[in-house]
Amino acid sequence: MSQLPDDSSLTPAQLAKVKAEAERALREAGVIGVLPTPLDEILTAARVQEIHEDVLNDSFLTKLRKKADKKLKQALSKVLGVFDAVSSLIFVDQLLAPVKKRFISLHEAAHGFLPWQRSMYRIVEDCDKSLDPEAADLFDREANVFASEVLFQNDTFHDLAVDKPFEIWTPIRLAKKFDASLYSSIRQYVSKSDRCCVVLVLNPPQLLEHFGFRATLRRVVSSSKFATVFDNSRWPQTYTPDDRIGRMVPLGKRRSSGKQELSLTDANGDRHDCIAESFTQKHQVFILIHVTETLGRPKIILPAS
Repeated sequence: MSQLPDDSSLTPAQLAKVKAEAERALREAGVIGVLPTPLDEILTAARVQEIHEDVLNDSFLTKLRKKADKKLKQALSKVLGVFDAVSSLIFVDQLLAPVKKRFISLHEAAHGFLPWQRSMYRIVEDCDKSLDPEAADLFDREANVFASEVLFQNDTFHDLAVDKPFEIWTPIRLAKKFDASLYSSIRQYVSKSDRCCVVLVLNPPQLLEHFGFRATLRRVVSSSKFATVFDNSRWPQTYTPDDRIGRMVPLGKRRSSGKQELSLTDANGDRHDCIAESFTQKHQVFILIHVTETLGRPKIILPAS
């Protein structure tokens, strides 16, 4: 699998606009500070109702598409969620894991709550391509950011995490408090961090026929400080037991590598001491790295003449 770009970020103006709407949704729902964010109250504030039935079959979708006339945003792959603006109803694939269903419901609610989105389409279909951070469509990126801001109550996740040890286990523990997936929690933890940090998201390691494994890079999520210092495009695309990061990939029944030291060199040639640790829940591997000290460029001492 190839690396997926993490391009869900909006421009500062777009982000501020969506965050303000997320704050308004939380306020109108009366759930600011209530964790995990009550979904039903958010749906009520968005003036939509979720149908908790497994109806997303071909026959049902065909009827909805006819109803949409020409104002249809059609999914590019398997439909996981639908927003029906005509009836103010949302539908979510009932076979999905609860945390993913929860995020999709908030994503569909965004289509109904964001004033500039509700009237754009009569029917909106969402799939993995529109729900993942690599979504290219601004319409979907806005809905993803709205869902994330409501789920994590804007900066509440960051505020709870900042006083805890900086380690992979902090977002893992907080994920339960917010009823969120591990991926979205770790991504929230890193992307809003004040530290110089990054998380590499790897695909599950593939065991090789004779010896070892290979794990490919899926996505890089970094804090703004890390993105300023380092060039995120320079990460290797493949990791094996022969490289320092590859050796941290947990295998078998292991879930984590523990904390290890490593150094990174930035685009200017300066070296930085870092702490790295890994975690896997089998679907993906997370390698969290944060800078502990900037050492500058190695000094070259010339012999006396």
